[in-house]
Amino acid sequence: MENSDREQHDQFLRFFMEHEESLRLFVRSLLFNQEECREVMQEAAVVLWRKFDDSMDSIAFRRWAFGVARMEALTFRRDRARDRHTFGDDVVQLLEQTAQAETALLQRERNALGKCVEKLPADQRELVGSAYEPGVKKSELARKLGWTPMALYKKLHRIRMQLMDCTERELASEGNS
Repeated sequence: MENSDREQHDQFLRFFMEHEESLRLFVRSLLFNQEECREVMQEAAVVLWRKFDDSMDSIAFRRWAFGVARMEALTFRRDRARDRHTFGDDVVQLLEQTAQAETALLQRERNALGKCVEKLPADQRELVGSAYEPGVKKSELARKLGWTPMALYKKLHRIRMQLMDCTERELASEGNS
């Protein structure tokens, strides 16, 4: 693979991975089950890679990827129109609008939460990071910190409440600007 091809490939993967979760949620909202979603996501990824233009920025890629995924989902649905479990076009359009709105809201909430986590004191940020790593058992973490499990739960609860309040303020200030 040549250097320019590798750079294009790397850029595509960065953009695709950045938006993959919201794209998957969007596709899932348009289809009947998880297996159909997987199939459409695979087809969409192939089309996106084949037609990728590395002059795009992340926002343009997202908009384009959602359009490609929508077309792939509609093609998939059309090809399986005889299945009695498919939604009508009006229902799919409503689901699509709802999914796009929810995806945008979820992204705004994640961004606000990220800002709020950064505002936490270093010890609280580290505690949250440790407590919510995959596979971490709270009782073992409490023992490691020299705390009771209840003390850990209470501390994490207070931090979660701070984060929730901060996130709501961030979203409200974002809406006012």
